[in-house]
Amino acid sequence: MKNISLILKIFIALVLGISFGIIFKNLNIDFPIRLLATFSELFGSFLSFIIPLIMIGFIVTGIASLGHKSGKALLITTAVAYISTLCAGFLAFSIGSYLLPKFLESNSLVIESSNEINAFFSIDIPPIMTVMSALVFSFIMGISLSKIKNSSILNIFNEFNLIVTRIISNILIPIVPIYVGAIFARLSFSGEIFSTLKSFAIVYIILFAIQIIYILIQYSFASSIKKENPLKLIKNMLPAYLTAVGTQSSSATIPVTVECVNNNDVSEKVTDFVIPLSATIHLAGDTITLVLTSMAVMYMTGRVPTFSLMLPFIFMLGVTMVAAPGVPGGGVMAALGILESMLGFGIFEKPIMIALHAAQDSFGTATNVTGDGAIAILVDKLLQDVESAKEDLNDLTVIE
Repeated sequence: MKNISLILKIFIALVLGISFGIIFKNLNIDFPIRLLATFSELFGSFLSFIIPLIMIGFIVTGIASLGHKSGKALLITTAVAYISTLCAGFLAFSIGSYLLPKFLESNSLVIESSNEINAFFSIDIPPIMTVMSALVFSFIMGISLSKIKNSSILNIFNEFNLIVTRIISNILIPIVPIYVGAIFARLSFSGEIFSTLKSFAIVYIILFAIQIIYILIQYSFASSIKKENPLKLIKNMLPAYLTAVGTQSSSATIPVTVECVNNNDVSEKVTDFVIPLSATIHLAGDTITLVLTSMAVMYMTGRVPTFSLMLPFIFMLGVTMVAAPGVPGGGVMAALGILESMLGFGIFEKPIMIALHAAQDSFGTATNVTGDGAIAILVDKLLQDVESAKEDLNDLTVIE
């Protein structure tokens, strides 16, 4: 069972959960579904407790580690990567706002009160701080520690990051498939499951189309700067895309990505700096996924994701997932906090988001990695322009 991928585990849990719900609905027996509902309530409470800790563990060390890298290249790379992530989010919002209402049935994720299954009991586990408090604390500590050399406090946060990573890897990720299965058992028991699955299929078709469109946009822009055919640049990045689909990790794909970017004639010095950094901070694929799927869940629960609601959410996504992609499933785990605090997602919506994200995680990661190649091309050009401007300034100084 350990060798089975997370996607396959979640798929198995979905099938079993749906099957259990249908079987016990036909038998008119609700005890097993109430048992699963009790488990989902308890695990959901634990998840709400751990979310602020995950954010602190990821964001503090992520921001602090950026401060130790060279200034000019870091600033340019971070700015380009963050702008790319924002553009990906706004593209997903624009297309989602137009297409999702046409294809999704409103309230298709709302369990009818007559069929609602209640837990036997629940235990409230209040978080030690709110999500926004965790965000502000992480920013303050991360920025402050980035300015301190050989900080002993940073070592503490690095160890805390390891603890959080192990909690995700050894507790949350193994239990998440059961958690997701329990939610879908309740959905199928309520009789809403088939319209829900149909809606999910439509969401994935739109999602994959947006990811491909965004890769084309990135390389069209990069090629206009580099004066080369964008399809040739994308072709050279295909090994990295396919490797990311297999590994589901931007970090694990770095060696292949570096080789692909070198084939696109980016300077080796820039490639060796930009690609490892972008594997951490460039999250276009995850952003497209989380924006579109969160909008879909909102439409399916009878809510409308307005621009004023989604705008701050998109801006925060690029920050809250810093350093998360290196952990399998870490991207959506880090985003759960703002899904809860900014979009109002609760114990019902969060496991559905985990399932939706996990099912396409390979392709979201591949979109991130492929986009890293375009980031490297842009940074290489911008650094050349900066150096050229500096040389021109020096020449003028000499003439004077």
